[in-house]
Amino acid sequence: MDLDIYKIDGAATGSKAKLPKHVFGIEPNENAVYLAVKLYNANQRQGNAATKTRSNVRGGGRKPWKQKGRGAARAGSTRSPVWVGGGRVFGPVPRDYNMKLSKKMKTLAKLSVYSDRAKSKQIKLVEDFKLTSPKTKELYTILKSLGVEGQKNLLLISDRDSDMVLAGRNIPKLSIKVASTESTYDLLKCDNLLIQKGAVDKLSGVFKK
Repeated sequence: MDLDIYKIDGAATGSKAKLPKHVFGIEPNENAVYLAVKLYNANQRQGNAATKTRSNVRGGGRKPWKQKGRGAARAGSTRSPVWVGGGRVFGPVPRDYNMKLSKKMKTLAKLSVYSDRAKSKQIKLVEDFKLTSPKTKELYTILKSLGVEGQKNLLLISDRDSDMVLAGRNIPKLSIKVASTESTYDLLKCDNLLIQKGAVDKLSGVFKK
């Protein structure tokens, strides 16, 4: 698949880039994508929710009344779960929600989303560019020229650029990632996938069979 390459002023350069088929042309695997997103969400959980059982609640050491003779139900502690102020039965306890997925499956999930984005024409190739300074206004102007301002955008760059990161962190709905460090979740949650020309070459090398 060939895509036009755009300048930062929004105009087409007149040249096209061929998207590598092994990255942008595979048959998407929905199950792999589902597992990758499930893994991402699970690994974001802290797992520190906890409640006190009857053994953790303070008080209740003395039997509230004698076993027989009152005509009331027997009770051994005021901290029984059926009492007000008592412990909780089967409440949450701290746990580890982390999941694991094979490297092969993670790669398949990413390639599936890339291929789906390419098929849906939700990818825009941009020429390699550097900012003159880490100014949010400069980067926002580029997004506006490309016609994607105000939308959820993921910009993939070929190498880490501190100026780009600083300029982009104040722009709502914009995420900047070095190519191959993005997650399947990152690729899915954006409306537009902006890829620098150099980032395409890097993805082709990273995911080379």
